[in-house]
Amino acid sequence: MNFQPRRQPDVEINLTPLIDVVFLLLIFFMVSTTFERESEINITLPEASEKAKEIEIDVVEISIDGRGRIYVSGRVLLDSGVPAIKQAIAQAAEGMDEPPIIINADAEARHQSVVKVMDAARQLGLRRLSFVTQIVVETDDSQ
Repeated sequence: MNFQPRRQPDVEINLTPLIDVVFLLLIFFMVSTTFERESEINITLPEASEKAKEIEIDVVEISIDGRGRIYVSGRVLLDSGVPAIKQAIAQAAEGMDEPPIIINADAEARHQSVVKVMDAARQLGLRRLSFVTQIVVETDDSQ
């Protein structure tokens, strides 16, 4: 009779599948997480007792209404072609040294009308273009 105890094999835990599962969970959470970027800097400006003085800057203001009519410095253009827009901008910018162009387009205006104005300004060598937008302030009505 053999009274020696049987030798049991050492118990081992294979960590390879566990590492694979943890790695897959890490990838899943990295992909599904949304990253929020803060692009605003909070600055508290100092107060002044005097009202700000308005500075007059020579600009050429171009407006485009919802029907596609183009106004250069308040005058409506009968022809909305690029040559007519170019001529009107050149007349409005006469005597100014590379004035900024302010484009005020209606939300319902066709994209092509805005592109025509931008193209006419580019052909004249005017590169300082600005677009006027309306700031919408959202209010919480649930209170």
